[in-house]
Amino acid sequence: MKVLTWVGWISAIVGALIVLFALISLLTGRIMFGFGHAVNFFHAANSFFLISITLFVYLKGDVSRK
Repeated sequence: MKVLTWVGWISAIVGALIVLFALISLLTGRIMFGFGHAVNFFHAANSFFLISITLFVYLKGDVSRK
């Protein structure tokens, strides 16, 4: 279960970094990492946030069963 916790935190951090890159892209007006529109960054970040939320909810339920 410790590995899943780490995966959840790493996924949340990657999602936050992608949102930060989107902000930088919006402020500078430049294309970063091949994403032409900032909304594409948020679609990618959304996936990472959903993975982390799902893992944390699963782990919370698993801990309470013991």
